[in-house]
Amino acid sequence: MKQTFTFSQFVKEELVSEVALSNERLEALLSAYIRINGVIKFSNKATDIVLRTENAKIAKFIYSSIKTLDPNVTVKLDFLKRNNRRKKTYYIVTIFDADALLERLSVSFLEGKIPKEIVYNDETISGYLAGAFLASGSINSPATSNYHLEITTVSENYAKWLSKLFLKYKKIEMSPKIIKRRDKYVIYFKKSDQISNFLVMIGAADSCMEFENQRAYRDFQNNANRLINSDLANMQKTVAIAKRQIQEIEYIDKHLGIHNLHNPKKEMLCYLRMEYESASMKELAEKLSDEFGITITKSNVNHMLRDLHDLYIRLKGIKV
Repeated sequence: MKQTFTFSQFVKEELVSEVALSNERLEALLSAYIRINGVIKFSNKATDIVLRTENAKIAKFIYSSIKTLDPNVTVKLDFLKRNNRRKKTYYIVTIFDADALLERLSVSFLEGKIPKEIVYNDETISGYLAGAFLASGSINSPATSNYHLEITTVSENYAKWLSKLFLKYKKIEMSPKIIKRRDKYVIYFKKSDQISNFLVMIGAADSCMEFENQRAYRDFQNNANRLINSDLANMQKTVAIAKRQIQEIEYIDKHLGIHNLHNPKKEMLCYLRMEYESASMKELAEKLSDEFGITITKSNVNHMLRDLHDLYIRLKGIKV
């Protein structure tokens, strides 16, 4: 039976496609993911952690993120196929001898408290909540009128601390509710504006825009908060892309040298990209046109930046 691609999957796969995450944000994200999704397994007096997901991209992201933070840690990525009617495949990440990593990430499976060492500003709070959503979050399709986003956990105390974390985020006002559902505790939002705020908060810019676009089909009333969120999502996306491009150009300059590109337009584009961090593609095209006295289009700039990205991939030896 073919599985449908849900909006929850759309959001989660956007989160794991983020590039150039700071170590602080990555630590917070992994801390939440392991705290919610981790299962302790003792072997030879060592503490192993087992993480399971049905999403291959999430599994690969968690595996590579752990290796990025600590190249010396032993991590294994495996999969398990269930031969039942649904024929599910589970992807399993096992962290061996994980005590040092758990200490670094301030993960405690016994305490519900979320330590200040791991969440101390908006960036780390955003990362932590993104990790929590990756671990156990879900969101209804915005095409329906039943707006609902939730994160589940087995600990009541931890659910309360997670709920309080939303209130500490300074840029956007959030106020989730908690209910008990069978043996789990659910932190949830039902208002569409709050769900949109959450998507902006965790850095899911594309998902926020998709959510707002689908809402627009159902709701023609003007909504100032919707416009603010869409603008903020666009700005976040532009800044994130520019940050990645600058880091890649700096890597190229360090390992090859911009002057060795042997392409005056690409060389100048590199310097302009690093100088004007918040400039859009259109603005870069205009500045490049002024430098050379000819018309250089947004498409030309995009093509050159793709070439630079491909060069960065080759220099770093990343397998695609």
